Amino acid sequence: MKRRSIEFVFLFILMCAVYIVLFSNFSLNLKLFSIGLYVLIILITMYSLMLEYRSSHHTLLWMYVLLFIPLFGYMFYLYSGQLYLKGYLFRTKRQQNREEWKRLVNEATSPNLSFLNDHQRVFSTFARNASQTTFSTNSNTYVLKNGKETFSEIIKNLKEAKQFIHIEYYIFRSDRLGKEIIHILIEKAKEGVEVLFIFDAAGSFSLAKSDIKKLVLAGVKVQPFSPLKSGFFNQKFNFRNHRKIIVIDGHTGFVGGLNVGEEYLGRNKKIGFWRDTHLKIEGEAVYTLHTVFLMDWEYVSGEQVLSERAKMKRTNRGDGAVQIVASGPDTQQGIMSDFYYSLISCATKSIWIATPYFVPDEAIRAAMKSAALKGVQVRLMIPEINDGFLTQYASRSYFNELLECNVEIFLYKKGFLHQKVIIVDHDMATIGTANMDKRSFHLNFEVNVFLLGTQSINELVEDYEGDILDSDKVEMDSYRKRGFVVKSKEAFSRLFSDVL
Repeated sequence: MKRRSIEFVFLFILMCAVYIVLFSNFSLNLKLFSIGLYVLIILITMYSLMLEYRSSHHTLLWMYVLLFIPLFGYMFYLYSGQLYLKGYLFRTKRQQNREEWKRLVNEATSPNLSFLNDHQRVFSTFARNASQTTFSTNSNTYVLKNGKETFSEIIKNLKEAKQFIHIEYYIFRSDRLGKEIIHILIEKAKEGVEVLFIFDAAGSFSLAKSDIKKLVLAGVKVQPFSPLKSGFFNQKFNFRNHRKIIVIDGHTGFVGGLNVGEEYLGRNKKIGFWRDTHLKIEGEAVYTLHTVFLMDWEYVSGEQVLSERAKMKRTNRGDGAVQIVASGPDTQQGIMSDFYYSLISCATKSIWIATPYFVPDEAIRAAMKSAALKGVQVRLMIPEINDGFLTQYASRSYFNELLECNVEIFLYKKGFLHQKVIIVDHDMATIGTANMDKRSFHLNFEVNVFLLGTQSINELVEDYEGDILDSDKVEMDSYRKRGFVVKSKEAFSRLFSDVL
């Protein structure tokens, strides 16, 4: 925190220097002194950048920003370029989480994974060594397609809750859908059901204070994640909780791409049809998903709840192998990117990817291209129209190198594609909250479910094939004929890939 304070002192000095030089009538000597002080601070910041041992192109990029964009370049660097800050911002949470995961791993019985085939076993070995969670063979998973199917199932299960409802969302709106769920939470709290509710302070900015007050008055414990007013000066506001988790009575869990809002039901006329995928989980893996929630609850509330709950109970044998993987500033840096890379690298026949935001790191691009060149069918599906200018054109800037390696690219045109799904060889898959971009890999708190040999993978395959029918395939010839303006938009947007 000492360094952070110094940086804000530097920012104040830079602002004063700019004012003195450009907008004041002070003496020439004072203006020259201000220019010298400005240059000195920028040089100190650049030297500090060098000592961080980032990749050379990242270091040079931020040096250019600091040099050629006066004052605003420093502000941009302060809030977008210092990913190292999570090292101390979430140090306590990370240490506590590791201790809890280690305890759970020691308590868990090693699952029998002898039914896995060779490439599944390769991935499971990586997953066991790279993650602090284990696979469960005593769980069942059910694919929920789009908002109508997802929320009807969620609402049904919420109404059946007897002991507790623990719910966590990035976006939770006070619209018709949000108020319906809020009403259920209030009624359940009045019945004596424990309701814990976490909402991200930025993503759920539109959640009405009146609704929060109603929840609290009914006995619901409500906590915002990383309030904006307290996160401005320490950059915590830049690290958002993108997780969507519901755990009911310890035996049922929900996780996936859908937030709570009318647009996720396709009721927003401006956005139109919303294509998404969620997952319902029953059995042993719910305990792990619940642990992710409780770790977040301890962080936002200060309450100690993990030590009070019962140990995990073994259930009857489930379907395939299921693993819950949490990622973010409270875990090993880039762990979700590593999982995506490993999953893609294990493919022998096919890799099908659907993501709304495709701004991959170099390793994942290399894995996709290498697999395609080896004859593996690699398919990428993204929305034809994205909800962000920079994201849309940054994604398309990677098309040329992928198409040259025989990667098939599809633009989903029926509506907005928001699902985050990877299917490998029709027998391995992941569903969750993490997009294929730098923000999900390094800034956001995310959670994904990895599936090996489950029946739910067959549903994902069928749904993906159906989505292809609602998509246009990108052909190299037509792509190369795009105009100068489009090429310029792609080139410009790609410059921001590291902060999207």
